[in-house]
Amino acid sequence: MKLIIEINTVKFHLLRGVGDVFLSQNNSESLLNRILLQFNELIKKHLLYIVLFIGFFAAAQNQPAVSVKIDTTKIRIGEQINYQIIVNEIDDVQFPKLHLDALKRIELVESFKIDSLKNQLIKKYALTSFDSGRYVLPQQTVFIKNKMFLTDSVIIDVATVAVDTIKQPMYHIKNIKNEPYTFSDFISYFWWLILLLIAIAVILYFVLKDKPTHEEQLAKLPPFDLAKQRLKELDNKQLWQHNKVKLYYVELTDIVRSFIEREMNIPALESTTDELLETITDFNSSSNLNIPKETIIKLQKLLQEADLVKFAKSKPLSNEIEIHRNDAEDIIDVLHPKNIKENTEKEDDK
Repeated sequence: MKLIIEINTVKFHLLRGVGDVFLSQNNSESLLNRILLQFNELIKKHLLYIVLFIGFFAAAQNQPAVSVKIDTTKIRIGEQINYQIIVNEIDDVQFPKLHLDALKRIELVESFKIDSLKNQLIKKYALTSFDSGRYVLPQQTVFIKNKMFLTDSVIIDVATVAVDTIKQPMYHIKNIKNEPYTFSDFISYFWWLILLLIAIAVILYFVLKDKPTHEEQLAKLPPFDLAKQRLKELDNKQLWQHNKVKLYYVELTDIVRSFIEREMNIPALESTTDELLETITDFNSSSNLNIPKETIIKLQKLLQEADLVKFAKSKPLSNEIEIHRNDAEDIIDVLHPKNIKENTEKEDDK
């Protein structure tokens, strides 16, 4: 303050000297010398003050400023505040964790990334509160080149929302409504169902993998038992009763031929009627099977009648079909090895 007064005194003397110049041109040189002499004396007298003032001003200019900016200090419950920390420095600046009010009523909504603007760094925060009252945001710590700087504290007033019960009448609390079901509600049950299906599939696989089919079960039966079972199945089908005579004779002769092929090792399925009869006759005479001639004649009539039905479209009568059915069973019974053996033993006894 004293320095300012002295400077103003110098200005006064200078102005006064300028006035004297206009009053007297003859004394201009002496006036100028006198002004310079007074200025030099003033500089010498207050040199220390001038140096300190300049140094303080320069330090103040170089001092990195830390400040706080807030868009409002008064909000209603649920509204947001834009809180900013501004640092006039961009190198080696650290923003520690934001400290909220001591009562924890001010909540941090979002912390934004640091923005840079010319020679400034700006850290922005979105704050809010759901409790009415007056709260103090404390000073925030900022480190600049490992030096600690503090911001100013901020007072925030949070007001409640006034409700006009006249314009907006009060209603009773409604019952809780159930939300509609979505696929995500059943996803756990879906996975359990998949695991259950996999378990059932694995169990069925191990249970049924070694279970023989109906055809495999029939193939394991002895030729005689298989032929008997197939005759019963043929009777149950009632083919000729439903006017399927041709199919009936096809299956009937297949039963007889399959039995002869498996039991006597004769290619009966691939042979014609004449070839089969000739083979059986030769086999009977050479092997001493002692197949009765009557049985061979029944086989001949059965096969020839079946050929007529299959190729000549012959339609035998019902009683003839039943006779052929019984003849087929008699042929199987006679050609059974047990019966053949008994017949052989009887011939030997004779």
